[in-house]
Amino acid sequence: MNIYIIIKAILALGILGGAFGALLAVASNIFHVDVDPKQAAIRECLAGANCGGCGFPGCDGYAAAVAAGKASTNKCVAGGVETAMQIAEIMGGTAVVEEAKVAFVPCSGTIGHAEPRFNYNGPQDCRAAMLFGGKGNKTCTFACIGLGNCTNVCQFDAIHIVDGVAKVDRDNCVGCGSCAEACPKSIIKLLPKSQIVMPACGNHDKGAKVMKMCDFGCIGCMKCQRECPADAIHVVDALAVVDNDKCTKCGHCAEICPRHIITNLSK
Repeated sequence: MNIYIIIKAILALGILGGAFGALLAVASNIFHVDVDPKQAAIRECLAGANCGGCGFPGCDGYAAAVAAGKASTNKCVAGGVETAMQIAEIMGGTAVVEEAKVAFVPCSGTIGHAEPRFNYNGPQDCRAAMLFGGKGNKTCTFACIGLGNCTNVCQFDAIHIVDGVAKVDRDNCVGCGSCAEACPKSIIKLLPKSQIVMPACGNHDKGAKVMKMCDFGCIGCMKCQRECPADAIHVVDALAVVDNDKCTKCGHCAEICPRHIITNLSK
């Protein structure tokens, strides 16, 4: 008797499974959407990181936009020049290559050099620290909080917290901008990869105030501005700013900066 019950149950499940399968087959035909062959080919070319660096919601969104003629072929920052050329070939055009960008954190306020506002022992989250203390855990309101929101979103292992400040690995960075979006203080910048001379400070306060807050903050002394042979660095709103188009990468500004905050990657 029990055997017959089991057999009936198996048959019933088989019938139900067949019915549901038929319904799914009908539904797939009804709701089927033809995909543009170009869109599929473009999607195959993309890096698949879904990083959002192209400005679209993932690789599928970007592929659809390019195929529809609503986006240029060179926006896949993770794929770079090679991917741009492949997509341009699919679209029957020529790739316009834009200069690659990398993230940069303009802060030198490492542990022991930036004056703390308070000892923070809450969740290891930059937004939480801002909610707790208004502007973060350091007296400099322009400083990196250093709790790693940027590192948590980076898919390329390109940014890490070192001595309380986020540092970018330029070799790994693709310039997608995820870290910049994740930073609650919006201090992370995307710069041309060719720019290798950069003031590693974002503080716009006057020099006397900066000296009380950080050993390495820019004090706007203008020594770099006065001695730059290419007129490529100027103090704007109390902070040194480099004009990359004029900069010859000589590194003289980095050598003479009394606060040692100008980064020269050629050295």
